[in-house]
Parts: sequence; structure tokens; C-alpha cells
Amino acid sequence: MNGWRAMRPGGAPAMAARRAAGSGGAGCVAPRVAPPRPGDALLVVDVQRDFLPGGSLAVPGGNAIIKPVKACIDRFCARGLPVFASRDWHPPNHVSFKAQGGPWPPHCVAGTPGAEFAAALGLPGVAMIVPKGCKPGRDAYSAFDGTELHRQLRALGVNRLFVVGLATDYCVLASVLDARSLGYAVVLLRDAVAAVDVMPGDGELALARMAEAGAATVDSASLQPAPTPAVSAVPRRAPARAP
Repeated sequence: MNGWRAMRPGGAPAMAARRAAGSGGAGCVAPRVAPPRPGDALLVVDVQRDFLPGGSLAVPGGNAIIKPVKACIDRFCARGLPVFASRDWHPPNHVSFKAQGGPWPPHCVAGTPGAEFAAALGLPGVAMIVPKGCKPGRDAYSAFDGTELHRQLRALGVNRLFVVGLATDYCVLASVLDARSLGYAVVLLRDAVAAVDVMPGDGELALARMAEAGAATVDSASLQPAPTPAVSAVPRRAPARAP
């Protein structure tokens, strides 16, 4: 999650972005998305300590996504569906760090506490970890950039990705755009992502770009199966007595 300004979304006015992203304004109709099923996987993008409040490169409001992200992880595990978790895993001399001329302080250095996943996620042992940004001279936003993720998904027969994590306008955006370009259907869970918003409205513009690329954007609560309505018994009329 580096070089954020270089990845800054742009192009659409904020109002158009809100419409395209289905942000819930007047006239917006949320897409209907089938709940997780075989052929689906969950991708948790970079929910690491350095990107949460108190970390060296914190995303504002990052803590607010922990609960819905954990609920998604639990839901996928309960259904036996694969869970992937990407993480920045930088060497100490990574190109994005200020000491190497980059814009950011050291963050998510491999093996340090800041690179650990948020403990509150309760990430299961069966989750498949996707390290990225591992080479000193190469930056990476997308969970597909220089990783084995695409090969692993194909090997498991995955054709639809549910995406959550940090940050909406950078690593989440890049991962979703790459997933779409590789032919995956994508569902972005908007209450389980948070934006950096280096410039006001960047998160909205990122949502618009992902929607324009064909990603569905819904709240995680909509993935719960609709409750079966109770069927009330219709009282049977007693037969009329013969006069």
C-alpha cells in the first residue's frame, strides 16, 4: 500500500462517483448479490497493524471495518469456502520508504509487529496468506501484483471474489481492478473497507472506478440469506351441520 498519491483515483466528479458507486443516495438501487457459494472466495486486503489507528501509516477509521471483516471471514469458513489475506511484507530498504527516496515512513516491514494482521480478525489457520511488496525495488498495490494469487484461485476453481480491507482508494482498488481484468466476478463489501482520502472524495471515486469496471458494491449484511417467512396455519372451517 505505497505511493498512494500516484494511485489517486480521478476522472469523475464526486456526484457522478456517488451515483456510479451506488452509495445509497436518492434513486440508487443496490444490486442483488447471491450469498457466498461454491466457486467463491474471500480476499482480505492488508488489514495489518501499521494501517490501523496507532500504526505508522494508519488509515482513518480503519478500526471500524474489523467487525464486518471478521464476520465475513467467519461466514466463509463456516461454509468451507476459501479465505485469502494479502499483506504488505516489505524489506527494511523498500523503495517506498523515505530513506530510499519514497514518500512514506517505514511500514509493514517483514517480521515486525506492524506487519502483523489485526489480532481481532481471528484469521483462521486455513487462510491463505498472500505477501506482496517483498522486493526492495518494486512497489505493489494489488494482491495480484507479483504474487501467486491468480494461480491459487484458478486451482481452487474460484470465479467470484468478495473483497474487503484497506484501503478503498489504493490496494483494494488495485486488487479489484486486477481481478476484473483477469475475468473474476467481484463483490466489494462497502462497510468492510475504509479509504485514505488523501484528497477529499478519493474513496467515492474509487468506488465509482470499481463499479465502472463491473464490481458489485453491497453491504456485508446483504449476504445473509433472507429469512424464510413464517407460514401461518389457515384455520379449517368446520363442516356445516345438516338441518
